[in-house]
Amino acid sequence: MTPAFRPRFPWWGGDLQTLRNKLAYRHRPLPGGASDFRVALPDGDTLTGTLHRSPDPEPVPLIVLLHGLTGSEYSMYMMESTRYHLSRGHGVLRMNLRAAGSSAALCATPYSGKSWPDVLAMLDAIDSALTENGVFLIGYSMGGNILLNALPHVPSSVPCVGAATVSAPIDPAGASKRLMERRNRIYEKSLLGDMKDSHLALPFAKYEAMRDAIQNVRSIWEFDDNVTAPRLGLGGAQAYYDATAGKDHVGAVRVPLLMIHSEDDPWIPIAPYRALSPPANVAVEITKSGGHVGYHGKHGAQPWHDLRIAAFIDGITGRTAASELPSS
Repeated sequence: MTPAFRPRFPWWGGDLQTLRNKLAYRHRPLPGGASDFRVALPDGDTLTGTLHRSPDPEPVPLIVLLHGLTGSEYSMYMMESTRYHLSRGHGVLRMNLRAAGSSAALCATPYSGKSWPDVLAMLDAIDSALTENGVFLIGYSMGGNILLNALPHVPSSVPCVGAATVSAPIDPAGASKRLMERRNRIYEKSLLGDMKDSHLALPFAKYEAMRDAIQNVRSIWEFDDNVTAPRLGLGGAQAYYDATAGKDHVGAVRVPLLMIHSEDDPWIPIAPYRALSPPANVAVEITKSGGHVGYHGKHGAQPWHDLRIAAFIDGITGRTAASELPSS
């Protein structure tokens, strides 16, 4: 059983839980062997990632991790989740979405909420020898919403045993509006600056009109209205959000799915989660605290969402393991 989440000092409240990922992260080398992983996409772009082998492998599913908005395979939560699952005997593949991290040099266009076919391409590129015990997918923040769009399309030939999302913006329009609130102005400014920088570095932004559109937007809604939606052939931000809302695809997911979200997430509204009517194979777990991909608690140093997802995987696979609560 996973202990109930209780925040630890001094990370009280949703904002500090969220900011802790940047304020107190210490880079530590990951254990085990690692190799580069590349996926050639049909349009000529190439995704990159890193495949890790556990130093003490067990007959358990391969874990595939997808990062969030402006993140990469090196985001704190990606690194720490990798470390934890490796310690439990899993192989782990931490992926960069299109034009994120090291894939930026190999892609002409950036990822978006409509990048779910890229997830299918990732799965198709994995050697079957690595998935003989199945594969389990985990998406954080926007990566979680992309995953929800992809899951109904995962072919039966892929041995996907389950999936989990953490702090996913399942109602993108609501999340965009939340980020525009005055209390989130600093968050939005930081995210928007990173989005502009990453987009301006890509070939599609070489045209003057596109560069002007990117440079002149003042909110994430405007960015998606003037940059993302037109690039995807959609009529504006609302049309883009409607086309990529993960909440609309939960009912079509066929594998066991765990959706974790916190009431005090400063970026993602809780109401869409409360409005879900999930099928029996989908568990929606709402906590009072945890922030946005935070979950730094009294149980120990490991983010709580990793412990909860590990217990979910064990429940799916029937694995019996001694309870591990990493020390703080």
